[in-house]
Amino acid sequence: MAAIIGRARPLVGITASVHGSRIAGWANKLALRRAGASSVRITAEAPFPIEQLDALVVGGGDDIDATLYGESARPQIRIDPQRDRLELRALDTAAALGLPVLGICRGSQMINVHRGGSLHIDIHEVYEEAPHMRTVLPRKRIRIVPDSRLYRILGIGECRVNALHHQSVDRVGDGLRVVARERAGVVQGIEAPAEPFLIGVQWHPEYLVADRRQQALFHQLVATAMGLASGIAAQDEAADGSLDGVVRPARVSG
Repeated sequence: MAAIIGRARPLVGITASVHGSRIAGWANKLALRRAGASSVRITAEAPFPIEQLDALVVGGGDDIDATLYGESARPQIRIDPQRDRLELRALDTAAALGLPVLGICRGSQMINVHRGGSLHIDIHEVYEEAPHMRTVLPRKRIRIVPDSRLYRILGIGECRVNALHHQSVDRVGDGLRVVARERAGVVQGIEAPAEPFLIGVQWHPEYLVADRRQQALFHQLVATAMGLASGIAAQDEAADGSLDGVVRPARVSG
């Protein structure tokens, strides 16, 4: 977290597949730029030291290897084992350093798997009433738990989101709680109450560029990184007497 000290903008890593969507990468980069951060794309072929980041976005993409959560792999499902390993290591480091983390779609599922949780390999095998929907447009209605951090960020208890997934959280990982569901019961949001910012959303807020509530997820991720860094700088200043030239962003609450 001390990485932010000495540079004007916090640096956020975005994990992605080697051959992942460039549109998604661009949308995440834009959202973070608008939130006041710089970003770097991280893939298995282009890794980046997580220790040099101020926050992490675990992005969308291919399904997670089912063997990681005790299920049998299905040959017809495309997986990316190299990316799985990359993200598990990244989440290990982020946890050790206390970095703010936002998981998007697959990324939300990976946060859950990293914490020892499991996934529904196909939501329609479990939730028969779940609509067969695949769209970047906000067409799916979800409900958000009122006493959650996600609720405080979005400022609303019900909203419409997009849907590009066929898997979802099943058994919830250690230290996580479900904070959003769709009407059929499919988990749409998870978070770790004990962490400054560890949130996973099953939808893609980066595509909802005109929705200020959805963009607030990126703003709060960056604000948390800046606030934590500000606290570290204040502690160092108290210990050392002064830190001339250090960027000291104000702590942002919420």
